[in-house]
Amino acid sequence: MTHSAMTDAPALPLAAPNPSPFRAWFGCADGCPGENPLNKILYYCPTCGGLLDVQHDTNALKTRTPQEWRHLFDERYRRTLYPYGSGVWGKKEMVCPAIDDANIVSTYEGGTNLFWAERLGRHIGIDDLWVKQCGNSHTGSFKDLGMTVLVSMVKQMIADGVSIPAVACASTGDTSAALAAYCAAAGIPAIVILPRNRVSTAQLIQPMANGALTVSLDTDFDGCMRVVRELCTKENIYLANSMNSLRLEGQKTISIEIVQQFDWEVPDVVIVPGGNLGNVTAIGRGFLLMQELGLIDRLPRLVCAQAERANPLYKSFATGFEKYRPVRAKKTLASAIQIGNPVSVHKAIRVLQAFDSIVEQASEEELAEASALADLTGLFNCPHTGVALAVLLKLVHGGQIRSHERVVVISTAHGLKFTDFKRRYHEGRLRGVAAHSANRPIESPADYHSARAAIFGALERRQASPVHGFLDG
Repeated sequence: MTHSAMTDAPALPLAAPNPSPFRAWFGCADGCPGENPLNKILYYCPTCGGLLDVQHDTNALKTRTPQEWRHLFDERYRRTLYPYGSGVWGKKEMVCPAIDDANIVSTYEGGTNLFWAERLGRHIGIDDLWVKQCGNSHTGSFKDLGMTVLVSMVKQMIADGVSIPAVACASTGDTSAALAAYCAAAGIPAIVILPRNRVSTAQLIQPMANGALTVSLDTDFDGCMRVVRELCTKENIYLANSMNSLRLEGQKTISIEIVQQFDWEVPDVVIVPGGNLGNVTAIGRGFLLMQELGLIDRLPRLVCAQAERANPLYKSFATGFEKYRPVRAKKTLASAIQIGNPVSVHKAIRVLQAFDSIVEQASEEELAEASALADLTGLFNCPHTGVALAVLLKLVHGGQIRSHERVVVISTAHGLKFTDFKRRYHEGRLRGVAAHSANRPIESPADYHSARAAIFGALERRQASPVHGFLDG
């Protein structure tokens, strides 16, 4: 999707009227009155100090019928008229209508594959299982969906004369990659603060390659978050973490896109890995907005999947959300969700309370085995998707998800970012993990008869394997 394509594109009635009749603003997440413009550097409510939400004039959005919205979104979807072919900016009116098209920074994000996991579903007893592959994106994770909105707003603010020396984030890997790439595309300085020795090499090299100022601190994500909050508060550097709710506006298009890919039918269950809890909040809000506007007539069950070693929301859910306490996150294979004090926890709880929701956890062995099992059916999962798949298995075995239900698992990042995790699994070097689905290379002398004997011997052993034999059959 390029600017040059604009000159050759047909004059489709894709864009909203100019000036747009649609509005959005920052409002207090806890309900304090008042509207604050989106182009103001503001993260906390001026009245109570709580977090802000992006709020929309839903009365204006209702001036179009559900049928008109569906038709408009379908007309734009993955087309070449910039920026509306983007999965995010094709829903611009419901995301961030105030940004001029000329200031939108887009890499054609969204439009990711909704993978029909037929073989995996058959193996675990689900007839209609799908994996939304949000990691099939420009930087390899769902974070692109939110970062396009945030960086576009920064570009708009700079164009309007606001002085912003840089944009900064704390990250366990994927947020830093998205921020660095979008800032590089926009020509805006980026600062990323990472926990030392706690991100994969692939995740570390991405912001470095895109020219971001990369700072490695001897702490965990929560410690990095404390530093970046203070930096942005005192130095007028723009904050890019998900406490800035512009990010959530892009990420909520995941739910709109899922329904769109199902020809505007709602799945029965959606399972989302949860760390800082911005994504489950955003996805829930997308469904709630569609219901309010009449695009859908029911909500799915919403499941948040946490790693057992970083599970504050799971513990709160066990109390019916009556209590919440941060935890000290322990080291987990699912490093991007190794967060003990999630920024968006209260937003997430409010959203989950609006759904028939579940919060479940997965151990290290469960997430590793689930990721590897799914890989054997054609997927290539990050460990965080492994958490969601492990939770899926638990809920199926516990009877909380039934065989006839349509289930969507949100895959958050591309497995190529986590090749060390996969290599160690298949080499049997993950502590406490039995590696039931390990697939090690076969070594053989370099002659036909030896190679043939090794190959057919391995095929026979596979047929006898409870995992490989079932899947191969």
